[in-house]
Amino acid sequence: MEFDCQDFGDTRLITVEEPRIDAVVAIQFKDQMREATEGGPMRVVLDLSRVTFLDSSGLGAVVAAMKQIGEGRKLELAGLTMNVEKVFQLTRMDTIFTIHPDVADLGLGMRNAG
Repeated sequence: MEFDCQDFGDTRLITVEEPRIDAVVAIQFKDQMREATEGGPMRVVLDLSRVTFLDSSGLGAVVAAMKQIGEGRKLELAGLTMNVEKVFQLTRMDTIFTIHPDVADLGLGMRNAG
């Protein structure tokens, strides 16, 4: 499971560099998210723009990451692909997370390469 982590002021942007978050990688995802969010900024944005498949285990891993991030900190999502967005809508998790259409919408003062 590969992530790219960058800090922009009070925001840590974590880009998932894999096409799938499923049962095969869910535990690894949770462990790496724990490492990537330890001691960082209060706001964490998970960029899922490269993820084209998310199953129930993957969704559970994203929810677990939100819970383990800690009190007073926030996990937001960005760049959901159509299939991933459907999973969040069907499970009503789109009402739990703040979801941004694209990383460019975050106003982080970065150049969007994609």
